[in-house]
Formats: sequence, C-alpha cells, structure tokens
Amino acid sequence: MTSRWLWLFSQIMRRIWFRATLFSVLAIVTALIAIFVSPYIPSDLPTKIGADAVDNILGIIASSMLTVTTFSLSTMVSAYSAATSNVTPRATRLVMEDSTTQNVLATFVGSFLFSLVGIIALSTGAYGESGRLVLFLVTIGVIILIVGTLLRWIDHLSRLGRVTETTERVEKATSEAMRSRRQRPYLGCKPLRGPSADIPADARPIFVATFGYVQHLDTGALSRYAKNAGGQVFVCSIPGELVDPIRPIAFSEGMKDEEQEASIRNCFSIGPTRSFDQDPRFGASVLAEIASRALSPAINDPGTAIDVITRALRVLAIWHEPVDEELESEIPYSNVYVPAIELGDVFDDLFTPIARDGASLVEICLRLQKTFRTLSAFDNDRYRENATRHSIDALARAELRLVFEGDRQRVRDVAEAIIGAHEKKSAT
Repeated sequence: MTSRWLWLFSQIMRRIWFRATLFSVLAIVTALIAIFVSPYIPSDLPTKIGADAVDNILGIIASSMLTVTTFSLSTMVSAYSAATSNVTPRATRLVMEDSTTQNVLATFVGSFLFSLVGIIALSTGAYGESGRLVLFLVTIGVIILIVGTLLRWIDHLSRLGRVTETTERVEKATSEAMRSRRQRPYLGCKPLRGPSADIPADARPIFVATFGYVQHLDTGALSRYAKNAGGQVFVCSIPGELVDPIRPIAFSEGMKDEEQEASIRNCFSIGPTRSFDQDPRFGASVLAEIASRALSPAINDPGTAIDVITRALRVLAIWHEPVDEELESEIPYSNVYVPAIELGDVFDDLFTPIARDGASLVEICLRLQKTFRTLSAFDNDRYRENATRHSIDALARAELRLVFEGDRQRVRDVAEAIIGAHEKKSAT
C-alpha cells in the first residue's frame, strides 16, 4: 500500500502553491535559458529583432497576467464559498484540489514571472542579438500557451463550485477509495476477525497521545517493523476512525521496545479531519450530507437529493464488482492484521440521513425504496439484508411523516415487495 511519505507528498502535490511554485521556477529557467543558448545560434540566422519589440510584448504579458491572476483568485475564492454554503464544507477540499484550476493559476503566475525576468534580463543587455531571437520565439510559445489556458479557463469557470460539479467530484473520490478497498479489503494484510478471536492475550496495547482521525495507515511500514522484530501487529483503528488516548489504536506481539512502539505509532497519520484517500466511508458521509443539506427547508432542493441517491447506488455497486484473483490471494503483509469495512456501515452512512430528512417527501421515499429494490436484487446476502433493513426503516419513517394516505400507500407497495422477496428468499 502507499507509504506514509508518498501519501504526504501526494497531499503536498494537491496544494495550489505547489504547482504555482513549480511553474514559477520553470518560467524563470525558461526566461534565462536564452542567455545560455545564444552562443549556439548560427550567426547567419535573422536576428534583427529589436529589444524594444520583445520588451513591449513582455510588458503587455506582465501587466495582463497580473490582472488575470488577481481576477482568477477572486473567482476561485467565490467558488469555494459557493461550494461551502450550497454543497457542504467537507467537499470544499476537493474543489481546492481541482487540477484544472491549479494549472490555470500556475500558468498565469509563471507567465507573469517569465515576462518579468525577461524584461530585467533585456534591460541589462544579458541576451545579445542571438538571445533576443530565442527570447522572442519562446515568448510566442508562451502567448500560445496563455491563449489556450484562457479558453480552457472560461469553459471551466461555468462549472467551478456548482452543486452538480462538486457532487460529481465527491462521487469520484468516494468511488476511487471504495474500489481500492474492494480490491484490498484488508489493505494488503491478514483479516482481523475480532479482538477476542485474533489478538493474543499477551499482546501489548499501543496508544496515541492525541485526539483526531486516522487519515492514512502505512501497512507496509508496519509489516517491516514487525518483521524486523519477529512479531505481529494487530490494527484496531483503520482510516476514518476517531482515536483518543484511552483506546488502543493497535496491539503488538513480540515488540516490547519503546522505540518499536513509537515506530508503529508513526505509521498512523492522524489529523483533525478525515481524508478521502483510504476512507470510503467519509466520501459516503459527505454524499449523504449533500443530500441532507439539499433537503433542508432553507434550500429545498429534492432534485439534488435524488441525484445523490443515484450516485450512492453507483458507489455501493462497486462493492459488488469482481475482485482480481491475484490481489485476493496475495497477502504481502502477512504479519499485520487489519479489520475490514462493514458493508452495513456504508449503507448507514449513505441512506440513514437521507431517509430521515426526506421522510416527508414522497419522491424521496419512492426513490429510496426503488434503490433498495435494486440493491436487494444483487446476488449477495449482505446486500439483500442491508437493503431490506433500510427499506423497513425508511418505510417506518415515511409512515410517520407523510400526510397523504395515497403517498404512504405508494411507498408501502414498493417496500412490501422488497420485504416479501427477502422473506421468500430466506425461507428457501
């Protein structure tokens, strides 16, 4: 699985300042490269390009890119505020990690620095005749890049921060985490069935000194430490769980050295908030939160809630996808035990808030029941049991909140078909 350092580096790469810094360094190098390339330009090439002409072009780029960057930053902040107020604050992070927005801003900042460094170098006479030719050609390339970026930015602005666009990002992040966990349900380790069954009585508990959520678990490093000590590690807190100094995050067997236990603690990346990467339940919770916010009286948008229910169906269907046989049989970290994510918990994360907040709307109740009907038709007992359980709960909520008897009967008809099919299946 992804090591802790690779995961931390991936987090840095998603920050907007990283790409802006990278593009800025590249722009400065590009502006100065003409100085070093100029000796290799044949003297018989046309070099009658005035320094003033290049300087004027660079001046236009510098002033316009500064203005466009300022405007883009204000637009980006407005999109973040819209995503926070109209969707959910938990989804804002995905909007901030949008690669298109980061590339656009980095291009604008890089172009500004390129032109600025070019103007400074021209004023000092560092380029020479051949250098001005190289600078002119590179400037033309930068202009083409800016035009293409602006056209792409105009199209992207029409969607940035919108409810549908942000919800789609949440679904994509959740699906990626769900698919990764589906292929390796125990993160490449052995399954931990239960503390009483698998954890030895002489295993030592390992505690942390802070409160927070497990954002990432480096199972590869855990396995390496356990192998070096000739012991085993039993993980109790998987990514997404709240940890505290009272409950152990893991147990170790054959590892009694304090330094070894500190190394095990370092394999747990703990932060104040949850992360999408190894925590599909967090994505499921964010999807449900989007639907709940849409169903609030202040927003009153049942269409968004119905859209989220459809997305929830697609996310849950991933758990029914076939598993790669090689990955299923391969256990690279055989001295580490990790508990699995329960499918019933994912059902609860997705559907309980929507069924609660949408119980008074017949369209939400019907969409939920039809979704449960689809899930119960999967050739999997866990799907049938959880779909039937939530169908019964959603029906009970609808019976209490729906005013019109006709609406209650419509929901009742769909729910009873699910419950009856489950009882018939159980009897056989």
